[in-house]
Amino acid sequence: MQAKITVGILGATGIVGQRFVQMLEQHPWFEVGWLAASDRSEGRSYGEAARWRLKTAIPERVAKMRVSPAKPEGAPKVIFAALDASIAAELEPQFADAGCAVVSNSSALRMQKDVPLVIPEVNADHIKLLECQAWRRKSGGFVVTNPNCSAIGLVMALAPLQQSFGLETVMAVTMQAVSGAGYPGVASLDILGNVIPYIAKEEEKMEEETLKLLGSLNGAGVTPGSFGMSAQCNRVAVEDGHTESVSVKLKNKAQPDKIIATWNEFRSVPQQLHLPSAPEQPVRYIPLNDRPQPRFDAEIGNGMTASVGRLRPCSVLDWKFTVLSHNTIRGAAGAALLNAELLKVQGYLG
Repeated sequence: MQAKITVGILGATGIVGQRFVQMLEQHPWFEVGWLAASDRSEGRSYGEAARWRLKTAIPERVAKMRVSPAKPEGAPKVIFAALDASIAAELEPQFADAGCAVVSNSSALRMQKDVPLVIPEVNADHIKLLECQAWRRKSGGFVVTNPNCSAIGLVMALAPLQQSFGLETVMAVTMQAVSGAGYPGVASLDILGNVIPYIAKEEEKMEEETLKLLGSLNGAGVTPGSFGMSAQCNRVAVEDGHTESVSVKLKNKAQPDKIIATWNEFRSVPQQLHLPSAPEQPVRYIPLNDRPQPRFDAEIGNGMTASVGRLRPCSVLDWKFTVLSHNTIRGAAGAALLNAELLKVQGYLG
């Protein structure tokens, strides 16, 4: 039996860091051996430093581990990063420069020309961009990113449509869970009984990242998708699960039964490779008038499946539908973990 790869988590005490700990506890390929967070957590046991917010118990082994300084010295060669963008912009290059493989959930470097922005079911070939990074040439280190939590669910629903019919225009309105804001996130008196129609930089991320994800690899960069893309983002009083109302105009006409079949039959590289975190069905259509709903559907496929429903004609574009994805699993830690699994299979993690 092959030994597991030791991995570290940067930003280990936050909500996404906690998801990494949870998802890595029984992972067949990776094992947590190093944790780092802010200065106030340094030197404390993880159990003391992390205000554990997940429904499963904190793993006993990890709870006893000491939180290390957020520096490359002493860190393992594979790092999962769950940092705020401003901190990630400083730290992630330091770890890559020191020879680490940084698998990041941060937005800091996503749109950099030579940094792969990857959903393995959608654009696994974009991983090759890491070979263009100066860190790779200097030390062997690199950075690979996953998209914004709202872009992931949308793109998983769009990718099968683009492949089968082509896209001309996409419009999306999101209803995003409060866990997407981290902990403590949005104050209860701001969100209860309310909808907040603004999430800083979210709409820009969603529009730019969707076009990069659905673009084509072009040498040392990505040619963005050529379709029109517009997003409006809202924060709502839901714990987990981002819901999106989407309208699309397709390049080629399609019947509803064909569109639904395209979603349900969609399989890609992670399913072909049987990656441990890959859902058997990455996109699932739910044929009920009032679904998907976060309460019932966010954890389908262990939180890694995007649920789609309510396909119907759109009087302005062609079709409209609803998408739901789990924002801290598929939209964050699970997305990075799947990227790391792809990197391992392709030989980038040693």
